[in-house]
Amino acid sequence: MMPRKTPELIASRRNEIINACSTLYSKKGFADISMADIAKGTTFTRTSIYNYFHTKEEIFLALLQREYDGWADEMDSEMDSTATMSDDELAEFLACSLDSRRQMLRLLSMNFYDMEGNSRMENLTDFKRSYGRTMQSVKALVSGCHSEFDEDDLNGFLYSFFPFLYGLCPYTEVTDRQEEAMSAAGVEFVHHSVHDLTFALVVNLLKR
Repeated sequence: MMPRKTPELIASRRNEIINACSTLYSKKGFADISMADIAKGTTFTRTSIYNYFHTKEEIFLALLQREYDGWADEMDSEMDSTATMSDDELAEFLACSLDSRRQMLRLLSMNFYDMEGNSRMENLTDFKRSYGRTMQSVKALVSGCHSEFDEDDLNGFLYSFFPFLYGLCPYTEVTDRQEEAMSAAGVEFVHHSVHDLTFALVVNLLKR
């Protein structure tokens, strides 16, 4: 007799698939990962995966959603435990937080048009809820640090900070092949860290 698909079982199987995708993505790129590859890291078949995700893009979107949720949890916990922060303390927190979330930054550097375009509306809506929550968590941190900021100030911070996230991975993680090509093209490349770029940006944005 087949086990009944309870919400708990469905969530568990979805997480198993997402975990397999996460493990693969730590070793290879999106284009090199197939549904069959992901299935090999689970306890069920490639065909069974389609009961939970219709496309590879949906799995990656769910992985990014989980990364966003974890980051929002971390920020909410920081707000609960810290009464107030200086500009440097807030910049340091966000810099360290992002430095520990390299997979999230790699995912953010992907082509969102394809990832979102090949996902069903219900999956995309769930993802957008997590994205919105993450923005609200950042907004609350900044508001707690700068109570004098009005809505325009807060939105100005958000819409400078979030686009910046999409470029962090390409500017801080360069392969040997990319570096060789830049050298051959006569393009100077200076190594930067996620921490240092984030810290500098946040401090500057808080001076507005």
